[in-house]
Amino acid sequence: MKIKFLLLLSVLSGMLLLASWPVNGFTPLIFVALVPLLFIQQHLGDTNKKGMFWYAWLAFLLWNVLTTWWIWNSTETGSIMAFILNSLFMAIVFQLYHLSKQKLFNNQRGTFILLFYWVTWEFLHMNWDLSWSWLNLGNVFASKHTWIQWYEYTGTLGGTVWIIIGNILVYKIISGIINKAKNSKIIFSAVELILVILIPLIFSFSIYNNYQEEDNPVNVVVVQPNIDPYNEQYSLPYEKILDKNLELASRLITDSTDFLVFPESALQEDIWEEWIDRSISLRKIKRALPMFPNTAIVIGATTYKLVKEGEKKTNAARKFTKTLDYYYAFNTAILIENEQDFQLHHKSKLTPGVEIMPSWWILKSVEKLAIDLGGTTGTLGREDQPVAFIRKEAKVGVSPIICYESVYGEFVANSVKLGAGLIFVITNDGWWGNTPGYKQHFLFSVLRAIETRRSVARSANTGISAFINQRGDVLQQTPYWEPAVIKQTLNANYKQTYYTKNGDYIARTSTFVSALLILIAFTQGYLRKKRSAA
Repeated sequence: MKIKFLLLLSVLSGMLLLASWPVNGFTPLIFVALVPLLFIQQHLGDTNKKGMFWYAWLAFLLWNVLTTWWIWNSTETGSIMAFILNSLFMAIVFQLYHLSKQKLFNNQRGTFILLFYWVTWEFLHMNWDLSWSWLNLGNVFASKHTWIQWYEYTGTLGGTVWIIIGNILVYKIISGIINKAKNSKIIFSAVELILVILIPLIFSFSIYNNYQEEDNPVNVVVVQPNIDPYNEQYSLPYEKILDKNLELASRLITDSTDFLVFPESALQEDIWEEWIDRSISLRKIKRALPMFPNTAIVIGATTYKLVKEGEKKTNAARKFTKTLDYYYAFNTAILIENEQDFQLHHKSKLTPGVEIMPSWWILKSVEKLAIDLGGTTGTLGREDQPVAFIRKEAKVGVSPIICYESVYGEFVANSVKLGAGLIFVITNDGWWGNTPGYKQHFLFSVLRAIETRRSVARSANTGISAFINQRGDVLQQTPYWEPAVIKQTLNANYKQTYYTKNGDYIARTSTFVSALLILIAFTQGYLRKKRSAA
């Protein structure tokens, strides 16, 4: 193949990935999106030519830029880093697959290796400081929730497996036709493909049509204040912001309301956790609660905590300008109940480039590029473990999920395991403007509902606030860039799905297999080279 044709295949792969992606993509294209790259790999492997990494990087760079271009609206430097690094990591995975296939099978077999390497990559990428898992392949079905009801058993990585197997089979069929393989072999691959596509779909439709929620009603009110994060949220007096939230809530709250949910950053007062009872905002809310004794409030805030003397500091510790003391800043969700102590959850999955910066020596200097969100820049403190808010009197548990945490299935599942019957997502999706960004972020909540079989109440400062049931059906949603308040009766569920109990078990198995494949491949390559030299 000529270089121009290889470049065309690379671009085609990137464009097919784009064309399949929510919110406006044609989802079935995901089952052929990697096929052009598989043909490039086969050609380069057979001819011992170099360049696999660069062709893969071009395809993945196009996909990243054209799918998540809206990041630019919030951070120009951060978006460039996200585009380059995320596509770079993907290209490295494909290059590693290319080398392993050559060394293990002389490029004649071994397409299955990509399955294990890619699943391992997605899992590892979800569990380090530079995690940007927005484009994990299994997320593509978020807009087709009736197709993936079986995510309650596998999580989104099951979708990744489905996609890669489908692409491999399509590649085998097309390759067989081009190379004039036996008809029986082509037909067998075609039957395999049909079964691989249809069986999960039939299984999913069956689950969807037969799933019944148990009656366990919880009345929830969600507020969307629609405060401009660029021009209002960090410049208006915090009392005015709180008043706007409370005024909206007053329109629908009643004696029967169990939960009132406000968005991320609804409290703009600087709240020190050591003196949390002195917070003017929290005291104001507490004074209103006796009027609604059955109601608990979940609300987002920025909180601060002193580093105790002798306590080991992390790279998130900040030094006071006039003393030698240190403190942490947190993105926090707070549960407020009448005559009960506050319950706090510090955001654990921090947004790279905004709330967490690399702590490694070679990249530490880029911390100065963090986005300024109202004066709190650089790495935030975080919680090591997920949290569930448990109402002591009502015995109702909820998972408080803050913004970017909703991208992570296993994290949410671990929170649910702590006794949550509902999921509350609080977020601020106004940073990207009226782009696909806030719509894509909203769809992650649909995935989390299916994986855990928990109804979701989602409160966005602006974006999409919504209620989602245990099947992933959107019961209500608000329009973009409009103040709103909505209410819904959701059924709490305390049964644990297979995925909730076991998490990303597919990835852990894949990681073990990948490690073995890499070890064997490069050992075999070394021994072959040594024999040739002898």
